[in-house]
Amino acid sequence: MKGIILHGGYGTRLGPLTLSGPKQLLKIANKPMSQFALEDIKNSGINEIAIVIGDVYPEKVKKYYGDGTNFGVKITYVFQDKPRGISHAVGLCKEFVGDEKFVVYLGDNIMRKNLNEFVNKFSSSSHDCMILLSEVDDPSRFGIAEFKDNKIHKIIEKPKNTDSNFAVIGVYFFTKKIFDIIEKLKPSWRGELEITDAIQRLLEEGYSIDYERVTGWWKDTGTPKDIIHANKLILENQEKQNQTEINKNFHGNVVVGENSSLSKDSLIFGPVKIGEGCEIGPDVILGPNTSIGNNVILKKCRVENSIIMDDCKIDGKISLIDSIIAQNCEIIKDNKQERQLLLGEFSKLKL
Repeated sequence: MKGIILHGGYGTRLGPLTLSGPKQLLKIANKPMSQFALEDIKNSGINEIAIVIGDVYPEKVKKYYGDGTNFGVKITYVFQDKPRGISHAVGLCKEFVGDEKFVVYLGDNIMRKNLNEFVNKFSSSSHDCMILLSEVDDPSRFGIAEFKDNKIHKIIEKPKNTDSNFAVIGVYFFTKKIFDIIEKLKPSWRGELEITDAIQRLLEEGYSIDYERVTGWWKDTGTPKDIIHANKLILENQEKQNQTEINKNFHGNVVVGENSSLSKDSLIFGPVKIGEGCEIGPDVILGPNTSIGNNVILKKCRVENSIIMDDCKIDGKISLIDSIIAQNCEIIKDNKQERQLLLGEFSKLKL
């Protein structure tokens, strides 16, 4: 099998965070969100991966992933000139896929359960497609699978009314037959070739479609709230570090990178992840549910349920809650006050 990661889209719901790069490179728990997809595919035994890049700083994607050598895979880049839908992006990979079965993974989706079981099942089956489903609270936000006699009857994109709450998550398994279906599709009202339309057409033309229900959590990180929640979920499951002699003021699961210093008067409430080369303190309160990138300086502040990316400096009596601060930002403040912030790269804020 081969793998495809979709890395396009404008990320308009993420505001300033995506002005200087694609949303899939935004870090969650100190790792670009699309790297979770890449590692998931690799760990399932697939080492040939195509990354579909768009016109939002594609050079940053290529710089980070390179040819895949550093990640133990072989990467091919496929260019999509502008967002034209998931089906369009998949169609561009026809030559890359050849005659093999393949998995498509949206680069802004993160799944707790690994792919091994699903890859093994689909690779040994005779099905033409397999989709993964997860129960959701608000079906109107997703493509929803409706059932009849325990079989998928219909796929509906963002339905206003439905009896089903099973969303089609952003991981799809196909054979090369999907390319013939994509060629027959017409753009939706959004002007895009929808993946739900492609799957629905497979159903209508009598192709064999299987499904699996995903246990555990799954996140579509389309909004700042989603990203912060995904950060919390990943930190809650991070591997624990031996903290016996690190700092008596650590409470809960705290992971600290190399060459990071923490003052004795700082308090850390896990789960928290701190990158390499950081300077934490004096008088800092961190956590819970907080990730701190590499080379970050924090002084006299409180940061809770937030993401602070690489090379940031926060100095002053300020409390940040439910915030995302992109890399290379600087926040200086004198008087204590609570704020919620979304800052893009290289921002400077004096309060």
